[in-house]
Amino acid sequence: MNQHMKKTHAGGMILLLNALFISSTVLSIPEANIKENKDPQKFEKHTLSPGMIMAGYQGWFDAPDDGANRGWYHYGKSGKFEPGFSKVDMWPEMTEYEMQYVTAFKYADGQPATTFSSHDESTVRLHFKWMKEYGIDGVYLQRFVGEIKSESGLSHFNKVMTSAVKSALEYDRTLSVMYDMSGMRSEDVDVMMADWKALMKDFGFDKRSRFPNYLFDRGRPVVAIWGVGFNDNRKYNLDDIEKLIRFFKSEEAGNCSVLLGVPTYWREQGNDCIKDSNFLDIVKMADIVHPWFVGRFNEQGYDAFKPLIGKDQKWCDEHHLKYMPVVFPGFSWNNMYPESKNSFVPRNHGSFFWKQLSGAASEGAQMIYVAMFDEIDEGTAIFKCAKRVPVCEGSKFVPIDDDIPSDHYLWLTGKAGQLLKEKKQVPTHKPIQHVTK
Repeated sequence: MNQHMKKTHAGGMILLLNALFISSTVLSIPEANIKENKDPQKFEKHTLSPGMIMAGYQGWFDAPDDGANRGWYHYGKSGKFEPGFSKVDMWPEMTEYEMQYVTAFKYADGQPATTFSSHDESTVRLHFKWMKEYGIDGVYLQRFVGEIKSESGLSHFNKVMTSAVKSALEYDRTLSVMYDMSGMRSEDVDVMMADWKALMKDFGFDKRSRFPNYLFDRGRPVVAIWGVGFNDNRKYNLDDIEKLIRFFKSEEAGNCSVLLGVPTYWREQGNDCIKDSNFLDIVKMADIVHPWFVGRFNEQGYDAFKPLIGKDQKWCDEHHLKYMPVVFPGFSWNNMYPESKNSFVPRNHGSFFWKQLSGAASEGAQMIYVAMFDEIDEGTAIFKCAKRVPVCEGSKFVPIDDDIPSDHYLWLTGKAGQLLKEKKQVPTHKPIQHVTK
């Protein structure tokens, strides 16, 4: 172990604190990419298969002086992150973070609250360490098309990608790319295609001999396209989606297996889905269907919702598609949208989350997507969140329930994955986490 300086940010002042840092043992990216790896067991581990539980990973949080030059990105409003100007509803449990940034928020005792930056490699490394510790297979790393169009956004998300690649190798976790098309326009299709070509060149995601930890499905790299068929007036259309699917499945793009992120009511084209006679034909061009459920129900309404999962699974089976439904621990975006009437879905000490895990399995789902690993702005994060949160006027933060540990949602995710892999029933009653003090 060697000495490393731990940095926090407070306004324009940098505070330097001593901390212990374990030096990384992973290869640099160029070395990792050119090293041949033909271990069939490793390939099997990173293949889409029954029992696999993957989470979404946003990686979009920045702090001043983290090197990204994006300020309090995704933390604050109007360029500020201070009382009355917060976009996040939950606060991370900061005990284990190497790099911490002091904020304008304070705890009840007057102590300043710190937070992390996704731009720091040590942050991503810690998150992948937790994935390994709790048995979470890996993550779909988000690539926001609206972000990677700009030099600043591309630089940040490339930095996060590099950190994720190194961390996935170190902790033997699975990685896949998910393109989020929110805010995209038709002309940005070319941006997506060029970005994937660059990722193949830089990281070798299309070749297991170069990066063995990339997610494959039936011998092909998995690329996710999220935001297909939503009826919220998006500036792209089904022709654009067809073009993207054909591209990703081409030899030029590595003959990918394509996951489509679709609305909740995609199969019947109801409520949140467009009405288009060609929509299901486009869905059938893909390989994996991934409907979005976040905020569609609470614990009381889940029993009435659950049969939809079984019907979705049956449709996908009949059309030779794989199916990956979403579960989420709860929801909250009061600070981001204080006037919203549907801004909170309670976590209920983890029972809501477990009910979905059990329910999806009982309806025949064999693989699950957890929304999300790190999204504290919409209150869906499963990583370690704090019980002790800042207190102030103008912003209200939601603490983790006092009677469960901060890692409870990581533990529940890993527990469900273990049961699914062992082909055991996921019980309806939430298991008890025994904490060693």
